[in-house]
Formats: sequence, C-alpha cells, structure tokens
Amino acid sequence: MNIPMLDLKSEYALLREELEPAMLEAMAACQYIGGPNVKAFEQEAAAYAGVRHAIACASGTDALLLALRAVGIGPGDEVITTPFTFVATASTIVMCGAKPVFVDIDPRTFNLDLAQVAAAVTPRTKAIVPVHLFGQPVELAPLKALCAKHGLKLIEDAAQSFGADYGGRKSGAYGDIGCTSFYPSKNLSAFGDGGLTLTDDDGLAAELRVLAGHGSRQRYHHHVLGYNSRLDELQAVVLRIKLKRLDAFNARRIAIAKAYDEQLEGLVETPWADGHGRHVYHQYTLLSDRRDAIQKVLTDSGIACAVYYPVPLHKQEMFAATHGNVSLPVAERTARRCLSLPISPMLKDEQIRRVVGAVRQALT
Repeated sequence: MNIPMLDLKSEYALLREELEPAMLEAMAACQYIGGPNVKAFEQEAAAYAGVRHAIACASGTDALLLALRAVGIGPGDEVITTPFTFVATASTIVMCGAKPVFVDIDPRTFNLDLAQVAAAVTPRTKAIVPVHLFGQPVELAPLKALCAKHGLKLIEDAAQSFGADYGGRKSGAYGDIGCTSFYPSKNLSAFGDGGLTLTDDDGLAAELRVLAGHGSRQRYHHHVLGYNSRLDELQAVVLRIKLKRLDAFNARRIAIAKAYDEQLEGLVETPWADGHGRHVYHQYTLLSDRRDAIQKVLTDSGIACAVYYPVPLHKQEMFAATHGNVSLPVAERTARRCLSLPISPMLKDEQIRRVVGAVRQALT
C-alpha cells in the first residue's frame, strides 16, 4: 500500500463523527459569510496563541499581504527575508511595491542566518519577515532586539509552525504581527484555503480588519484600498474542531521525527532542532548528497516524498531582474540536497520503518 505525504483521508475518518454534524448545522444556519463559527474561531485561536487579536482571512498569502500593508510597507521600502521558503513570503512584499532583500540561511536549521540579517539592514529597511521553516521557530529574541534597535517591524511567517513554541510563547505571537495558513497540508488545516493574522496591537488589529474588508471602517464607506479576504464559515467549523486536537497532532509529529532521527542516524543528515523553541515538524527534511537516488527509490516503492524547495527565491525567474546576480550559497546547496519524508500525524510505526528501509536501500 502506498504511503502518502499527508494522510488526510485517515484524519477525516478520525474526525468525521464530529465534523459532519457541525458542518450540517452551519449549512442549515445559512450564515455563510461572517457567521458565528468565524467569530468563535478567531476568539479560540487568539486564546490558543496567547494574543489579544486573531483576524481570519482567505489564505496565508493574504495574511502576509495584509500584515505588510498594516505596518505601512510600501514603495521604496526594503524588507529582509529568507530565500528558502514558498514564494508568497517574498511575492507579497513586491505586491506592496517594496523590495525583498534575501539573506542566506543557517545550514542546520534552514532558517534565517541572524548575523547576515543584521548586516543587511540599511536606512531603507522597514521590516523583517522570518519564516519558521518546516515547523522550527526562528531564534526570535535577538531578532526582536535587532528590530527594536533599528525601529523595524517584525512580521512572523508562521504558516508552517502553528502550535510551535519559542520563549514561552506560541509561534506567531512574538512579533508585531504573526501570519499563518490553513492550507490542507498545514499542521492546522482547513478543507480549502484560509489564513489568520495574530497581534497584541489594538491599532494593527483594527487596520487588518479594515484592509481585509475592502478598506472600509463604516459600511459602504471605503477609506483605503483594501481587499476582499474572508474566512469561509464552513472552513471555520473545520478549524474549530481541528484546533482542539492540534497539540496532540503536533506531539505525534514530534514522535515520528524522533523515530526517523534514531533510525536514519548515520545514513543522512537529519533535521537539527536548535533547542530555542518547540519544533512541530510541518516537514521532516533530511539532507544528502544522494538526494535524487533516495527520492527515486522512495517513489518507486510507492512512498511519497517532496523537495521543499528546489529553487531558492533569489534564483526564481520572477526575481531575475532584481536578484539575478545574488549568491546565497547555503540556500543553493540546501536546495540541491534536501528531501522531505512523510510526516502525517496519522503515520503508523510500521510505515516509518518502511520509509527508513527504502532510504537504506537507496544508500546501499
């Protein structure tokens, strides 16, 4: 039997008896936009994250765009971020008219190299957008101190790390604004797209709601250029039910990662948890000079795997005109050597052993 990257069918079967009646109830209520489940989910997510405000929106990409707009990012500004992530982290900066400034990554954590971040600050820098890649929080305390020193905004891209901890706080709750995604592959996932911004700042929360609601502070009066970015009521139903199980699902991901670590020791470079926060393993990503051989054996064996990410952002065609001559060797080398294994919380122990067996086969 094939092993999927993420076993959503088993997760649905586990939650079906609770999901289906709740969704039917919401459908019968016919409050499809801005209904009670959206409001309740925002309150529950804010309480979970330990912040004053959670503002739901249509996607993780929208969450980033709304956050950048809310803190005033615009033409002529520079925003420091990572080249080793999904394109939305940087494309939303460009959508605001600003310039993404890519700095290289730490070879062990895959997150921003903080020393290089500090060196990249210029008078035009207005914000830093770290990504808690694969579920591991960036070391936020020195990053926040750097932002305070230079008067910069800190926007956390927590799309892969919802439920992770750093310094006693949840991922996304440390910066001026935290952003996350509920795409179906995420640790907390919907049955479609969805996103969320988190903040303790009352003013930023109000601005995020205005921007997400067509730039309106009063109905049919539009004060700034905004967007139509709403979380669906039915997605909120799903997210409320899954949020109650997030810590248990993340604990299973951590247990799976530990099993992989033990069984793959000496075969490949396993993920390195830096000890500064709780890694929740959105992806379990190994490194190997024989990455392509491992990928082929896994695929031929019916085991899903994926390369996140094959092309760093500074090498993407869309950034060629502005970043074509940029060299970030750690990100580039990591892209050639990385491979992510199945890490679904539904993954069974015997499936873990089968995955490891295929990796061993590829390397012998």
